[in-house]
Parts: sequence; C-alpha cells; structure tokens
Amino acid sequence: MKAKPKVLLTRKLHDFAIKEIQKKYRLEIHSGKIPMPKNLLQRKIADAVGLVCFPYDRIDRDVFDAARNLRVISTYSVGYDHIDLQAAKERKIAIGYTPDVLTDATADLTVALMLDVMRRVTEGDRLIRAGRWRTIFGAHDYVGVDLCGKTLGILGMGRIGRAVAKRVKPFGMNVIYHSRTPLSKSAEKRNGAKYVSMSRLVAESDVLSVHVPYSHQTHHLINKVTFAKMKSSSFLINTARGKIVNEYDLLTALKSKRIAGAALDVFECEPIGVKNNLTKMQNIVLAPHIGSSTEETRAKMAQLTVLNLVRGLEGKKMVYSVV
Repeated sequence: MKAKPKVLLTRKLHDFAIKEIQKKYRLEIHSGKIPMPKNLLQRKIADAVGLVCFPYDRIDRDVFDAARNLRVISTYSVGYDHIDLQAAKERKIAIGYTPDVLTDATADLTVALMLDVMRRVTEGDRLIRAGRWRTIFGAHDYVGVDLCGKTLGILGMGRIGRAVAKRVKPFGMNVIYHSRTPLSKSAEKRNGAKYVSMSRLVAESDVLSVHVPYSHQTHHLINKVTFAKMKSSSFLINTARGKIVNEYDLLTALKSKRIAGAALDVFECEPIGVKNNLTKMQNIVLAPHIGSSTEETRAKMAQLTVLNLVRGLEGKKMVYSVV
C-alpha cells in the first residue's frame, strides 16, 4: 500500500483540523520548542509536500532549499511577511493565508484597547491591585478622555481598518484615514471616513490606529518624526505588526509625554517580558498579541488553513492565496 504524502505542522492545531488533514495525508506535528528550531524545521520539511506554519515561523530561502518535495504552504495567519515570497515563487510553491475571518476579532480588540487606554482601565486595575486606591477620587483626580467628538485616524483602510471605522461611529468619533489606495467616494460614505494625506492624518488624529501590513516600506513607519507631528493629547494604537512602530521612539515619546498614551497588541520582538522598558510605563496598555484570539475566530482560521492546504495540494484554487 502506497504511503500517504507527508504534511508538516509546526504546532498543534484544533482536533477537527488535524483529523481533516489526516484523511489524505500523513501528518507530522512538532511538539517541542516554539518556534520550531530552524535546523529541525529544515530536516523535517525535507520530505513534506505540505507545510502548515504560524507567523513566528521563519520560512526563508534556507528552509525552501531543504524542502525537496514541498508544493504548498498554508499559514495560520493574515500576515505572510515571515515567508520568503520570492523563494516560493521561484519554486512554484503555492502559499495560502487566512485574511477576513479575523477581521471582526481584531477590530473589536482595537476598540477595546482604545477604550482601555483612554479611560485608563488597566492602569486603574494595577492601582487597585497594588493597594494604592486609598481615597475616593475628586473632580480632577484620575480622569480619562471621552471618545465622543474625537478624531480617529486610521492608517491602512483594508478590511480591519474599515471594520474599526464602522465600530467607532456609535461612539461619535470622526474618522479620517490614509491608505495606499483611497476608497471610492461611495465606500468613503458607507464607512463614514475621509481620505487625508499622511501628514494630515498624523497631525489631526486624536487617536492614530495602525492597520497596514508589515513590509520594507512600512518598517518603523511610525517613528520619532511621526510622534513629533502628533498632538500631545493623542494616543497610538497598534494591532497590526510590531515592527511598524519604532519602540525606542515610542518609549521616548511616552516618557516625555510627547503623546498621551499608547496601546499595543504587537511588538518588535515577541514575546516581551518585564525587561522591556515599555512595561515600566503607566500610560500604555500592553496585550500579548491576541488580535485574533477568540474561540470562534481561531476555529475559522484553522478551518481555512486546512482548506487552503488541501485545495493547494489537489491543484485547486485556494480560498486565499499569495503566490
């Protein structure tokens, strides 16, 4: 009996997803150190026809060189900057990814972070747990900032940016945006958003929310120059990719109160710990990269990851493909 072709999974997925792959393929699941060590990945991928990976797995040219039989990569993520697309294209390896299904979850978290940092919720939680709430606050004590009447600037008006714009309208926020490709006038009206230049976006936003993909062009796009142009009363929210924001420049801006605060779900190097100086700041909310972390969304991502994988290996069109 002919052996089933091998699929390598760099970390365990949902049981239903694993069972679906095992119907047609021999599945090898990495259960050790995360991310999977590169030398081990190169060894295990040598005879695999398919790979299911995650955003922290670096699928570079060395890995492709080791993958003699690889035909399909299906990444459990909306981003694919961890994969060398040129190397994949040269080898005619199809790449699937999982956009759209995590749009709502990430947009929800964006608004949650916005509310948290502007109303100082997490900061207050730390205050109570440390036993430092010793008196009832007066008229000017421990005040936050209203969302109503404020201007939200959205950098990157893709699926998630549009979903965030939709969510903040009931709060009474004005929405402006900057994107590589402006929306049509009808789409702007539908989303209640106005296109502006990058300089106007930075200068006029009370809240600047980042939703662009990571690339060489967006690396450290938000930096000391950006912070110098922002209002001193403004806030930065980032649920996109950590390397879009220069963390050293952000730390400087927070320390000097060049901006009022920030809320991050992503960081330049993950995971972060207490040695990261951002953890010492009070005017920042930190989340451990949980933009898509709802039970419903993660299950949908797993389903789509498997569907992309199987379709690709069968020579069919993936639901979402990069190359």
